[in-house]
Amino acid sequence: MNKRKDFIKNNGLAASGMILLLVTFAIAIAGCSNTVEETVTCIQLDPLHKVFKEELYFVETPDTAAVAKGETATFQFVLRGTCPIRNLKIEAGNLIRGDRQISVSEKAFVEYIRAGNHAEKLSRDAVLPISDLYPDCLTEVEYMDIPSMSNQPLWIGYDIPRDAVSGDYTANLVFSGTTKGKPFKINKQINVRVYNVTLPEQTLWVTNWFTLSGLSRMNGNERVEPYSDRYWELLKELAHVMRDHRQNTYLLGRDLVKVEYTGTQFTFDFTNFDKTVELLIGEGGLKRIEGGHLGGGLQGWGTEFGVSVPKTGLRPFDNDTVQQYLSQYLPALYNHLESKGWTKLYIQHIADEPTEKNAQSYIRIAEMVRKHIPGVKIIDAVETSRLANTVNVWTPMLNLYHNEYPFFQERQTAGDEVWFYTCVFPQGNYANRFLELPLVQTRYLHWINYRYGSTGYLHWGLNYWTMNRTNDAAVNTWPGGDSWIVYPAEGKVYSSVRFKAMRDGIADYELLKLLEQTNPDMARELASEVIRGFDNYNSNIRAFRLTRLKLLRALS
Repeated sequence: MNKRKDFIKNNGLAASGMILLLVTFAIAIAGCSNTVEETVTCIQLDPLHKVFKEELYFVETPDTAAVAKGETATFQFVLRGTCPIRNLKIEAGNLIRGDRQISVSEKAFVEYIRAGNHAEKLSRDAVLPISDLYPDCLTEVEYMDIPSMSNQPLWIGYDIPRDAVSGDYTANLVFSGTTKGKPFKINKQINVRVYNVTLPEQTLWVTNWFTLSGLSRMNGNERVEPYSDRYWELLKELAHVMRDHRQNTYLLGRDLVKVEYTGTQFTFDFTNFDKTVELLIGEGGLKRIEGGHLGGGLQGWGTEFGVSVPKTGLRPFDNDTVQQYLSQYLPALYNHLESKGWTKLYIQHIADEPTEKNAQSYIRIAEMVRKHIPGVKIIDAVETSRLANTVNVWTPMLNLYHNEYPFFQERQTAGDEVWFYTCVFPQGNYANRFLELPLVQTRYLHWINYRYGSTGYLHWGLNYWTMNRTNDAAVNTWPGGDSWIVYPAEGKVYSSVRFKAMRDGIADYELLKLLEQTNPDMARELASEVIRGFDNYNSNIRAFRLTRLKLLRALS
């Protein structure tokens, strides 16, 4: 509640500010009698600025976008009319430098999303607007109608080719529509400086778990028959949005493998598994396969792990059916991966979030995996450090990574990989993807990767959509933004400003790694300028831009 009071106070909507609001409303009514040019305003803002419905004052920031070759130059404008606007359209010309041109790649209206729920333990930087509406979904439509006195953020981006000529580029934008029954056009010029540095090939492992049960939300809420033509068509759209946001690791459930059994004999058909992997390699940039979890808690989260047998369910590890299944499935999987040349791409989940209490049951399953799939790396989101010499790709929650950092450094020294993950936790002052957090902190997730030496990031919720996409509270009490970071549309997927921030943070990580090769001290210093600690960040957007500019200048 105090956060809401602070927001009201800071935005001029406290009791003393209501007079100003009423005056503004009166001016708006009077404004409909002014000229078209006087009734519509358009202001450039940093794309890391979340434009809230309640904001009444903006400081224009017509900065030159500074990027490396291989990155995306992104721009945001907020348009507002004192009268309703119909058929608002965004037209974006090419970026031009002499005879060189770069076409627009992103063009969208930023749609407001209701959070529904918030973290129980709020960050000191959390923002809770009284509307509970957050700018997030990047809606790609040709036209949009805007109510009077309503902020409408506009999003434009240009993918800079890796072979682009460095230097300064300009492009012209036109925002047009009608208001008061008359057409209007607003012309803006944007500027991009492409530095003489090329974004390296990605080394950071990134996975966002996705569900195919949500494909109906991309199909007019009509069921999609598994493995039908429509199924593969929609999966391709999901693959594109993951690829375009630099995901390179994909969790594939065991349900992709068709299982039949008679008595004690199991047979396995990998046809749909193969088709999925091949599609994701070709369309999604897959570099690593996460094998689906073999088991889960027999009595719920945190209890002893059992193994899930297809068509049979979750059973104790010592169960005869479990032993028969694993002793046949794991060798069949290994032989199939070998035949496809995918063994080195494959890492295996055992069970999600092992704890102190169920670590021993986790180890027993892992030992059987190692017996039948020699050399496989075992990965899991972990809640315990008791799994040394069992887990190879440690993925602690960010707060556990913080609290047991020396242990995870030891595991890296021993040859293990260390990633981290976020989900509904950690909360408080830790960076995360929640709608309520500053956008720059979502980008900082991958600065944290660099600052503390973790080489991967995992999140469980790419597209766990409800029927009402605007409210996570429809199915759970988790903070808005945790369950999904993309939005369904007919036959396609819309990105979000949060997903764009994560994409750009991954690029930041790779540029820091590039600088580390020639000036490791400076790379560490730049990361420390914005990441003061695991849960302590400089969230000032201007300060971040200056740090990133130092990075580009040092590299070029």
